[in-house]
Amino acid sequence: MELTLLGTGAPLGLPRPGCPCAVCALSRGPRVRAATSLLVDGALLLDLTPGAALAAARAGHSLVGVRQVLLTHPHDGPAVEVPAGLPVAGRVPDGRELTLISGHRVRAVAMDSPGTGYEVVSADGERLLYLPPGGAPAGLPDGHRTPYDMVVADVTGRPDALARLRATGAVGAATEVIAVHLDHDGPTGAELDRRLASAGARAVPDGTTLYVGDYHEVPDVPRRTLVTGGARSGKSVEAERRLETFPEVLYVATGGGREGDQEWAERVGLHRERRPASWRTAETCDLVPLLGGEGPALLVDCLSLWLTDAMDRVGAWDDTAWESGGREALRERTAELVAAVRATRRTVVAVTNEVGSGVVPATAAGRRFRDELGRLNAAFADECEEVLFVVAGQPFVLRG
Repeated sequence: MELTLLGTGAPLGLPRPGCPCAVCALSRGPRVRAATSLLVDGALLLDLTPGAALAAARAGHSLVGVRQVLLTHPHDGPAVEVPAGLPVAGRVPDGRELTLISGHRVRAVAMDSPGTGYEVVSADGERLLYLPPGGAPAGLPDGHRTPYDMVVADVTGRPDALARLRATGAVGAATEVIAVHLDHDGPTGAELDRRLASAGARAVPDGTTLYVGDYHEVPDVPRRTLVTGGARSGKSVEAERRLETFPEVLYVATGGGREGDQEWAERVGLHRERRPASWRTAETCDLVPLLGGEGPALLVDCLSLWLTDAMDRVGAWDDTAWESGGREALRERTAELVAAVRATRRTVVAVTNEVGSGVVPATAAGRRFRDELGRLNAAFADECEEVLFVVAGQPFVLRG
């Protein structure tokens, strides 16, 4: 099945007309994206957008052979001029299936928001799923579903849609995931590519032709990632973002609760509100058994609080206790943690703090914590395929 993406942008395109934002300002040249529209085997057009005929011509195709035009979502703005000879565009009721003269079978998939998704099966059996902007499937059966060969969806706007598809088996390890409906609310350029790769997806320029069912190397999702940065740098948000397309995640909160500390409770509450409802939470510093066991992806937030607990346990804050065995006990604990990270088979994203770039702590205990956290971060990073440093909400790739 031949699929040509006539456009890959949001309904208003990218850049948006008259928008002064930074992403729109950077969306020039090959980063310009028309509203998303898909041409399937020259016979089926999914979403009729302004300039579709010209976009097809630029990609070396024609709309003359199109036998069916289907819309996935309400189209706001000025009316779209229908090219001469093109069938009238329409939408198929949820659950209804069409068989086209070209041999394609098209089934309408119900969404959890206004719009319709389409499952397209070619005469040779290749399977494509196309979802509308801001939409996720509603009511896909759990299990017993053959993975699609390709999914074209709003990955940046609705990452949870990809998580749902993975949970039901509709997206498998070999499914090619293409991000479309790209808007100015997401990143652009290299940062867009990096973020999509962490979700096992990719974006392509307008006019790209893909072949559904052909082998294409799926982006390699790092299994172990360390995200570091200063206070309020955005490191936790970045870590959460890296796992938002996973069907299951265990959030490991190493800080626990602090009785009577209202400000800490508010911090914990904000973190919980940000996380997907499907994620589970464990409040523990006992990371080694979790890393050694089987289960869903782990998000550990954070290593600095784990170290605080470890130093509490060995009496490392007291100079005498530190010199009389505390140092060795702490190093054993950190070595055990690092060994568990090396051996783990789970997907792990861990958050930590960079505390050595500011004011030198005034106390020996403070300097001890700073030094030990630096050592722990370096040892942990050595075992990770990817290491990110977040500054002012901007992630920089240090490794990977």
